[in-house]
Amino acid sequence: MQRNLGGYQEAAAATGTYGIMASDREDFSLSGPLHLAIVDWTNAHHRRSVAASLVQGVYILERDRQLKRQGPQALASPWWEFFHFHLLRHLVDDVDSSIFAAIYEFKPPKSHYHNSVDESPRYVIAFRGTITKPESVSRDLQLDLHILRNGLHETSRFEIAIQAVRNVVATVGESNVWLAGHSLGAAMALLAGKTMAKTGFFLQAFLFNSPFFSAPIERIKDERVKHGLRIANSVITAGLAFATKKSYHNNQSVDPFAALSAWIPFLFVNPGDHLCSEYIGYLEHRKKMDDIGIGAIERLATQNSLGGLLMSAMGRESEPLHLIPSANLIVNLTPCQDFREAHGIHQWWRPDLDIKSKLYNYK
Repeated sequence: MQRNLGGYQEAAAATGTYGIMASDREDFSLSGPLHLAIVDWTNAHHRRSVAASLVQGVYILERDRQLKRQGPQALASPWWEFFHFHLLRHLVDDVDSSIFAAIYEFKPPKSHYHNSVDESPRYVIAFRGTITKPESVSRDLQLDLHILRNGLHETSRFEIAIQAVRNVVATVGESNVWLAGHSLGAAMALLAGKTMAKTGFFLQAFLFNSPFFSAPIERIKDERVKHGLRIANSVITAGLAFATKKSYHNNQSVDPFAALSAWIPFLFVNPGDHLCSEYIGYLEHRKKMDDIGIGAIERLATQNSLGGLLMSAMGRESEPLHLIPSANLIVNLTPCQDFREAHGIHQWWRPDLDIKSKLYNYK
C-alpha cells in the first residue's frame, strides 16, 4: 500500500528510527514502520507491525487529548491512515474520560484489492496500555491492580470494551474482527477474546507484552533449578485446586478450559520484560511435564493460579485472565538495552527482529 509522506522517510533515516529521542516516539514520521509502504496481509511480520501501529494510535489519541493537540498539531492519525484504516470511533473511560481504545475500519483503495487483502481484517479494536502522565496514570494504575487481583472483568472499563466488541462482532461477524492491545491493553484484549471465545466466537488477537504476574521464575539462569521450581509450583497448585474441588474435568460438566482451546491468540513476549516473560515458562512447562509422565498434574495446575485459588477460598470471584489454553507464542530474542525497551510497543514493528515462534495447543 503506497503512501507519499514527502521527506518523512529521509528524516527517519537521517535521525535513526530506533535511536530517536523519547519525545519523538509519538510522531509516525520519525518512529513508525515506514518500511511497510506495501502491506502483504499474508506476511506475519506485516500483520504484527500493523496491529502494533494501531495500538500506538490509541496511545497517541489519548496524548493528543491530554495536550489539546488538534488539527495540524495532532499526531495520532498517521498511525492508522498510513495503512488505509479509518477511525470509526474511540472508547472513553467513564471514570477519568481518557481514551483507552479505538475501533478502526479497513478501507483500502480499490486499486489495492488483490489476494493478500483477503487476509486483512475489516475492523480492528485496539487497546492502549498504561500512560504514566497525571491525566491518566491514577485510573490506569488502578486497573493494573485489578489485573493483579484477577478482577479486571469487574471494572467499568472492561464493560465498555466488551460491549463494543460484541456490537462489532454482531454487525460484521467474527472473521472480520481483530483484537489488539499492549500491556494493560493486551490484558483487556485477552479478557475480551476469552469472553467471546466462551460463547463460541473466536477472534484473531494480537497481544503485545500482556501481563503475567507470578514469581519471576523465568529470570533464573539455572535450567535445573527453574524446572524444579516449576514442578513444585505445579504440584502445589494442582493439590490446592483438587482440595477446593476446582477439578478441570468431570463426567457431569465440560472442562471450560479445554472449551477455550480452539481460540489461539498471538502472544508477543520479550524475555527481558519481567511483566510478561512468565508466559514462556508457563506454556513450555506443559510439554516438559508430559515428557516426564505427569502431564495430568500440569493440566490441572495450568488452569489455576495460587492467587485465584486463595481468593476463591475466601469466597471472592476470580478470573485469572493470564491463564490460557492455547497460544501462538512469539518471543523477541533481539537484545534490549533496558526494561523500558523490552516492554515497549515500538519493538514489534522493527524489521530486524530475531524472533522465535511456537504454537501451543492445549489437549
